[in-house]
Amino acid sequence: MSQKEHPQTQSVTRLLQDWRGGDAEALDRLTPLVYDSLRRLAGRYMRGERADHTLQATAVVHEAYAQLVGMDVAWQDRAHFYALAARMMRRILVDYARAQRRAKRGGDLARITLAESQLAAQTGDLDLLALDDGLQRLAAFDERKARVVELHFFAGLNYDETAAALGISAATVDRDLRLAKAWLYRELSAG
Repeated sequence: MSQKEHPQTQSVTRLLQDWRGGDAEALDRLTPLVYDSLRRLAGRYMRGERADHTLQATAVVHEAYAQLVGMDVAWQDRAHFYALAARMMRRILVDYARAQRRAKRGGDLARITLAESQLAAQTGDLDLLALDDGLQRLAAFDERKARVVELHFFAGLNYDETAAALGISAATVDRDLRLAKAWLYRELSAG
């Protein structure tokens, strides 16, 4: 089930390599290509938030992008970039949720909904802190499965991109994702 690489994917990868090679203008050309994708990812995360949530998707994107631009990373490709972006957005949202919980002394936690096809449809709204804790426990048990979840759900990578980023097959991504979803569903339901 291999897909042909999309021209924009090739462009992002090439611009990341050019930027890494010292071409400052590559960053200017890269920004509009990745910003919309990051905004969609952040918007997806934020759609599940409660109505009175004060953190905006744009703020999440700006914070994550500022951190990414400031990093000294040997960018490998588009998948690598989005994997780090997803991890940063997850950290930003989790840190925000923790700060809100501290501020409210255990009050409302930030909530996030994963797309219906993700995790189990019965899970509905997920507590972001509980999901983060679950992913950390999964990583302690099986690092690769936790990375598959992070790349697929938080970075929005498809099976082939996730497989390429981790150096495994798309079939292994599918198997790991199914097992990880079941494991997380059980863990989150028990909590």
